[in-house]
Amino acid sequence: MIDLSVALTALGGGALIGMSANLMLGLSGRVAGISGIAGRILEPGRRDRAWRIAFVLGLALAGLALAPALPESFAETPRPIWLVIPAGLLVGYGTRLGNGCTSGHGVCGMARFSGRSYAAVGVFLGTAVVAATLTSMLVGGAA
Repeated sequence: MIDLSVALTALGGGALIGMSANLMLGLSGRVAGISGIAGRILEPGRRDRAWRIAFVLGLALAGLALAPALPESFAETPRPIWLVIPAGLLVGYGTRLGNGCTSGHGVCGMARFSGRSYAAVGVFLGTAVVAATLTSMLVGGAA
């Protein structure tokens, strides 16, 4: 059975992400792709570093502000660290390889009917299904 509070929280979060991405595109002409925003912070010679840092800090601070209200969303992962670290590195590599992440391609690109974004999201989802299945088989439990 679906927990209504979880469904409403997810719906609210999705609506906020969509509105934020729309505002960013409408007001600045920029796509709210997190990997592109964060990945370009350290590029030498960037003149737009300040807003990128503010954006990433806002993401982190919003999570910290929400933690007391939804502590169950910030529980420790049941996965061993030897599995989590390479997984994170592979995600970072994949966002570079795919020229974007789920926020850039899935939220912004698909909303603009980008064929490249539809292909990227299909690869993301297919890879996620395979990775979750393998992780569940190797480590056990729900992925």
